[in-house]
Amino acid sequence: MPPVDATSFAKATYVFLDRDGVINRKPLEGEYISRWEDVEILPGVEEAIAALNHSGRTILVITNQRGVALGRYSLADVERLHRQLQDHLSQHHAHIDGFYICPHDEGQCDCRKPKTGLFEQALQDYPEASAEHSVMVGDSLPDLQAALNFGTPFIFIEGDPESQKPGAEKARLLASASCNSLLEAVRTLLL
Repeated sequence: MPPVDATSFAKATYVFLDRDGVINRKPLEGEYISRWEDVEILPGVEEAIAALNHSGRTILVITNQRGVALGRYSLADVERLHRQLQDHLSQHHAHIDGFYICPHDEGQCDCRKPKTGLFEQALQDYPEASAEHSVMVGDSLPDLQAALNFGTPFIFIEGDPESQKPGAEKARLLASASCNSLLEAVRTLLL
């Protein structure tokens, strides 16, 4: 994906975020986050989301949650965690507008990234949204591929090398931009 100029980012009124690795510290491969007590919000996330809120952008989280399909936790557990995340963000005058969750295992659906089903679910709730007026922020190759398949720019979050999935280096190289944190990505968007 070629670099995107600042005007493309400026017209992104819908910001799609991956969760693990962008909002909270990503667990090691094969581990899952199912309880609020296990969530470690990454530095600057509250400020970044508040800045997006104040700029009038719509923030939508799209997240693969394979642990549901594997029986490690339930969809209700994920929804509870997201309510607790909202409560946490509200203490910082910030909020996420919507959460879209793929609870399936690989090859079982059309919503698991890199497929675009989660984007399509969001478009049902936000019919005025479009790929042209969106940006995706993620930390993995499936995030990049989902953004490419949807047709929107992608900002790669560097993250902790220990917890990066295979293909992260390729995602970084093919991203429209690469940043060290969500806060840095938001500053790029709001230039």
